[in-house]
Amino acid sequence: MAEEAGSRHIFREGDHVLMVDRRGRKYLTRLASGKLFETHIGNVPHDEVIGLEYGARVTTSRGHRMLAVKPTMAEFVLDMPRIATVNYPKDIGAILVHGDIFPGARVLEAGSGSGGMTIALARAVGESGRVISYDIREDMIARARENVAAIVPNADWVTFKLGDVYLGFDESDIDRVFLDLAEPWQIVSNVSESLTPGGILISFLPSITQVHDLTKALRAQRTFEMIPNRAQPSGSRDARAGRPRRPQDPAPRAAFRWPAAACGACSGAGCLAQVASIG
Repeated sequence: MAEEAGSRHIFREGDHVLMVDRRGRKYLTRLASGKLFETHIGNVPHDEVIGLEYGARVTTSRGHRMLAVKPTMAEFVLDMPRIATVNYPKDIGAILVHGDIFPGARVLEAGSGSGGMTIALARAVGESGRVISYDIREDMIARARENVAAIVPNADWVTFKLGDVYLGFDESDIDRVFLDLAEPWQIVSNVSESLTPGGILISFLPSITQVHDLTKALRAQRTFEMIPNRAQPSGSRDARAGRPRRPQDPAPRAAFRWPAAACGACSGAGCLAQVASIG
């Protein structure tokens, strides 16, 4: 039994390894027999790492010691091959928590990008869940699929689809919808129809103008509640504003929650994520 447990924690060909030098500098590489990990402090043959336990130390050709570890999801997302900018770990964490992504959930993602958020969604919903990820670019889907496979191998509960969600999508009975789109307000109606009762919409937006336009569309849809009526400063843990339902209003189908988190990538303005839930 101990031998089986130990065998799960060794590097194999095709695994990603994070090489860390004594100054804490990190280098992500994928192991392949016959290849060489090259750095300014010396080289390490991949074959010398394959078969070692996670956390082992190796010596470069110039006598420097390096730590070889299995990359965490956060480390992998930051250093993985990419075509477009990825969601950063602290933003991913906020989205998973405020969006209440749970094991077994059915999640639709629009805007696969390089797959950083898809990885987090796949791990959060687990084998009993489902992730359907759309993108309009074949190269994006190819990159996202490869990145997901690298850290969540054999994730057959993740499906990538080439398509423009602005033109519609067929999925229904969806628990959560995550949008990383420039104009998410264009598909508010489709999202409202696709979400299950109690389902949640999460939209990641880099500007307050986009937040305003999405909020306006959500109000006009008249199936969303708890819509924020004012902007909160970036860095707020959880900015919320509710709207009581008047007697003449239709029965509410959605609640709306808006966490705002500063990411430092927008000239100090921060990024805003909107979260809405069907009720």
